[in-house]
Amino acid sequence: MRNYLLLDDNEAFAENLAEILRDGGDAATVVTDGARALALVSSQRFDVLLTDMKMPGMSGAAAVHHIRQVDPGLAAVVITAYPGEDDMETARREGLLAVLPKPVPIPTLVSLLSEARRDGLVALVEDDLALSDNLIEVLRSRGFSCVTARSVLDAEQLASVRPFAALVDLRLPGGPDGEALRRLRVRFPELPVFVMTAYPEVVPAASMPKHAGIFSKPFDTATLLDVLERVHASRR
Repeated sequence: MRNYLLLDDNEAFAENLAEILRDGGDAATVVTDGARALALVSSQRFDVLLTDMKMPGMSGAAAVHHIRQVDPGLAAVVITAYPGEDDMETARREGLLAVLPKPVPIPTLVSLLSEARRDGLVALVEDDLALSDNLIEVLRSRGFSCVTARSVLDAEQLASVRPFAALVDLRLPGGPDGEALRRLRVRFPELPVFVMTAYPEVVPAASMPKHAGIFSKPFDTATLLDVLERVHASRR
């Protein structure tokens, strides 16, 4: 049985969704403000947070940010009537599992939640937007969330998240080859890191963390997923 926390100022909507989840055999708690959600997460273990984006007081994005400081392993889904580009950028910055529209497509949501993983956040550092978006979708299908960076500066700003693994392009805007990798090593010295590069021959062995691997572009996504599955399983 999974335990879900639903945060929405529209209590009727949240209770209706909670009943659907309970009918599936899971537990669901409804709160209408971010402060109450934060207090509950401090005292209970939840598997997934489902939150509205636009609410009085604390926004959904802010709620995810503060809640992750208390429980970094909590997966998060935003359900909003305004799933525009700003929300998608917020999803990338906060490492959400998904942004879904209101009215929420129930089969999509149930399928997503059935795969959602605690402690399943992957740091994806890649400036090729098409490749990044493809990897996000593939990882989401396995229940992994992603937090993304597209430059060396973006990678520096990942300091507030706690991924279980990182996928890092070697060549990124804003610094020399390998600079984003070097900064990640400083911030997360024990983090399993997998370099994705079209130039594997230029990867200096000294720059590779102890727990690392190299995937030469173009690479087999299924192989990458299998590696991430093993890394995630080893943390249990």
